[in-house]
Amino acid sequence: MLRFIPILFLALPLVEIALFIVVGRAIGVVTTLGLVVLAVVLGVLLLRQQGLSVLNRMRSNMQTGTLPGQTLFDGMVLAIAAVLLIIPGFFGDIVALTLLIPPVRHWLYRAMTRNMTVVQTTTTYRSADPGEQHHLNRPQTIDLDEDDWQRK
Repeated sequence: MLRFIPILFLALPLVEIALFIVVGRAIGVVTTLGLVVLAVVLGVLLLRQQGLSVLNRMRSNMQTGTLPGQTLFDGMVLAIAAVLLIIPGFFGDIVALTLLIPPVRHWLYRAMTRNMTVVQTTTTYRSADPGEQHHLNRPQTIDLDEDDWQRK
């Protein structure tokens, strides 16, 4: 997978240039440039609006005591979509618009977290009585890789 990254960095600008030429011939140069400027403005507005929305949702998740995993992922994907809209190019705009669709984000989240294990631990400390010991809640889940586990 890592050997394809340099190829992608070379291929993506070529794809963007080819799409600029195709779209410019189809709808005209002025309209093409107008669409690029419109995408940049929409990207900036989206980044501002969605960023504040994600911060508010994270705050409410933290207050209710739930893990904000989906909210963090949505915020990250929306930020990537906004950056793709800000960068000139029609291929990036198509990818960004696809990332803005909530079912696509939900599918991506499920696909990425399918093999993840979330462990939540808490630690409490009582300072009212100096004679008391520190109370530690032990985690109930231990996440081991197959390499770490051995049968004896």
